[in-house]
Amino acid sequence: MRRKVRESRDPEVAKKCLGAIEECSRTREGNLLALAVEAARARCSVGEITDAMKKVFGEHKASTRMVSGAYRSEYGEHEEIALANNRVRVFKRHEGRNPRLLVAKMGQDGHDRGAKVIATGFADLGFDVDIGPLFQTSREVAQQAVDADVHCVGVSTLAAGHKTLVPELIKELRKLNRPDILVICGGVIPPQDYEFLYQSGVCAIFGPGTRIPQAAVEVIDNIEKSLEKIRQAM
Repeated sequence: MRRKVRESRDPEVAKKCLGAIEECSRTREGNLLALAVEAARARCSVGEITDAMKKVFGEHKASTRMVSGAYRSEYGEHEEIALANNRVRVFKRHEGRNPRLLVAKMGQDGHDRGAKVIATGFADLGFDVDIGPLFQTSREVAQQAVDADVHCVGVSTLAAGHKTLVPELIKELRKLNRPDILVICGGVIPPQDYEFLYQSGVCAIFGPGTRIPQAAVEVIDNIEKSLEKIRQAM
C-alpha cells in the first residue's frame, strides 16, 4: 500500500512539502500544521511528515519507570493479595524463577498510565516485570519479549489498534520461534472484539475494573498450562 501511494504521487511536490516542514520547524516561521496538511494532500505519509520535524526537534522518550510498593501500600493486606503472592512463590519453586511479564504499548497509543499501574501492581505481587517504551511496533515488542525471555506479553491498548497490532505481534513471536510466549490484552477493548482476539491467539483479556490480584492469578494459570503443554510435547 505504501509503495502504491509513493508511486502515484509527484515526488518533487512531496519532497518540496517535506522540506518546507523541516524549514518551518527550524526557523519557527510559518504555520506548521498547514504545511503538514499540505504534505498529506501531496500523499506524504505521517511517518515522513514526522521524520521531517524530527530532524529539528528530535524525539521524546517517555519514562517507563515503575514505583515499587505503590500498589500494595494502597491496596493493603488482603486475601486476594496473599493468594496471588502464594501462587508466585509456588510457581518459582516449581520453575526456578518468577513469572515474567512484558507490559507493551504499540502503535500510536500514548496512554501509558494504565500500563504503569498494571506493571507496578504485578511487580508488587512478585512478578518480574519489564515495561516497553511507547509507540513500539509489533516486531519491536516481539524482539524485546524474546530478549527478556518473558513468559507473557501484556498489551495495554486504548486507541483501537488491537485488531491489527495484536495479531501482528503473535505472528512476529512465531517468526522468532517463540510461539510459547503468551499474549494477553488489557484496556479499552469492545466486548464484540473479544472473540476475534481469542481466535487470533490471545489467551486472556482484562477490561476496565479488573482486580489486579485476580488477573495475576489467571495469568499464572495460563503460563502454567502453556509450560505443561510444552513438557508433554517434548
